[in-house]
Amino acid sequence: MFAFDFLWAFALLPLPLLVWWWWSPYRERTEALRLPFFDEAAQLAGQTPAPGAVVMKPGWLLRLVGLLCWLLIVTAVARPAWVEPPIERIEAARDLMLAIDLSQSMEARDFTNAQGARVDRLVAVKGVVRDFIARRKTDRIGLVVFGASAFPQAPLTLDHDSVLMLLDELRIGMAGPQTAIGDAIGVAAKMVEKSKAQEKVLILLTDGNDTASKVPPEHAAAVAKSLGLIIHTIGIGNPNATGEDKVDLAALQRLSTATGGHSYRAENRAALEQIYATLDRITPEKAKREVHRPKRELYYYPLGAAGLLLAGYHLVAALASLLRRGASRAAAPVAATVAATATSRN
Repeated sequence: MFAFDFLWAFALLPLPLLVWWWWSPYRERTEALRLPFFDEAAQLAGQTPAPGAVVMKPGWLLRLVGLLCWLLIVTAVARPAWVEPPIERIEAARDLMLAIDLSQSMEARDFTNAQGARVDRLVAVKGVVRDFIARRKTDRIGLVVFGASAFPQAPLTLDHDSVLMLLDELRIGMAGPQTAIGDAIGVAAKMVEKSKAQEKVLILLTDGNDTASKVPPEHAAAVAKSLGLIIHTIGIGNPNATGEDKVDLAALQRLSTATGGHSYRAENRAALEQIYATLDRITPEKAKREVHRPKRELYYYPLGAAGLLLAGYHLVAALASLLRRGASRAAAPVAATVAATATSRN
């Protein structure tokens, strides 16, 4: 798209007319000595006077060139530019952390996959989380895994393919057989500590209760809240079991409530999918969109055209002056011969 940065500059077009109207032409008076017998004095001095310069009077061509040059200069001042189609850049406005339990109790085969076959809890979780990540196109996503200890599996990134690849590499027991919920929250809080995202969310999924954390879950939740990290918890274990296999739904509820989040329980894959769909609705995609339109400056085209036009006019004027001067010099001997012949006849 063609556009001008300073369209108001075209208001300067009548300026030469106003100057011509309000100011009279500049004239300078100098003293001079008139010699009616200049030619005779030059002959007595033995000098041959050179023909005078040919002065081109300002005619229609000069006025046309001046008008065109002024129009081109004003056009250049208006800064013409070619504006390219807009380029939209999307920046993530939310950091989304996923914390997944890899304790030994995740081996229980009480879930089904998309085909209805019995699978362990981790396989079911992977399938649901993969679909959830696919819908979060503008969020930075990070992955934390925990068992007896917690560690980051994937840093916060917009490269969701890498997150999915690292998700596929998760194996039960790779973080130890126990459950460290407090440490997982602490690791997630550390990962978003310096984040400038408008919203920070942690979705923590576990099938057991906290048995191995070095940091108490309540203390970790308080730290998360101070950083603006909202925690949503999902319990997929059996609340009636004992020991490591028992999921403490009340504790998960306290953690989420303390940070302004929600707590859920999933007993099967369908319920788990429904929970992630709910989380998808209550944490809709947020993105900062910046639109940049590349611009190519064109002011040098009219400015260069004005310079070439003015240079061309002066070149033509100089050539015309040289031609007239040559014709004047060629006519001078003829005139002198004619004058001498007339004198001899007299």
